[in-house]
Amino acid sequence: MAPPLAPDTAPDAALRQIVAECRDDLLKYRAIALTSRRPIGIHQTRVALRRLRAAFGTFRAAAAGEIGRREIKALSAEAKWLAGECAPARDLHVFLTETAVDAPPLIGRIARRLAKIHLERARTALSGARFGMFEAAVSAFAEQPPATGGGRLDDFARTILDKRARQVEKRAHKLDGLDDKRLHALRIAIKKLRYAAVFLQPAFGRRPFDSRAAKAYIEATVRLQGALGTLNDRVVAGQMLADIAIAARPTEDVERAISTLARQAASGEKRLRHKLQRAWKSFKKTGRFWRAS
Repeated sequence: MAPPLAPDTAPDAALRQIVAECRDDLLKYRAIALTSRRPIGIHQTRVALRRLRAAFGTFRAAAAGEIGRREIKALSAEAKWLAGECAPARDLHVFLTETAVDAPPLIGRIARRLAKIHLERARTALSGARFGMFEAAVSAFAEQPPATGGGRLDDFARTILDKRARQVEKRAHKLDGLDDKRLHALRIAIKKLRYAAVFLQPAFGRRPFDSRAAKAYIEATVRLQGALGTLNDRVVAGQMLADIAIAARPTEDVERAISTLARQAASGEKRLRHKLQRAWKSFKKTGRFWRAS
């Protein structure tokens, strides 16, 4: 078992350890996705792939030379493709269980047909030769000895976290007036900050830093990401309804039901915007744990 990350851990060594953990999670939940219809399989498979991509993005600057950066770019691209193959199954499940909880039986029947197609698509991607090559490449990357030198994790972390926090501040400018496109960009920025904070938190686990401050900061990013995600679900719902309409058979009249669900999905924006504002204010009050008081 690898030693826990510490302030003096080399960033490259930290990356390879995190990649190994992500790979283990990916293989664990991939096995569930391939053998069970339990939603946790696809959901956690996507989470593992998202964490893997986030790790590559966070530590890109720590990669040794041009070859290392190209390797990270290629692995990240493959993780993005795999996550995209799993996305329709997960998005449809969220839509049915959180957005359209009172959908009429006809919509449910069509959605179940779609769900089966989406699950098979995900399973095909997760069991094919392309996945096998990807998993082997990720394992090889994780098991390579880290580059010598490369500095300390705490110094690296301050630079990365300051940069990510500035990006969030920039994206959140005039938050009240942000449209769906800009809200999506803010959601991506806060997601990157959240993952970077989780990955780099061990660099600040000793005095004069307070582990409780790190926990509070990460929890604030989770709440903010959740508020943004709820708003984004309304956008995704539109695509889900379009897919269901296309999948309907000629004998299945779904026009009225689709219209009703579309109105439901579009409702509540004012309430969700208020929730976002509260989450933003809470986040702004939370101190940056990587800067000791």
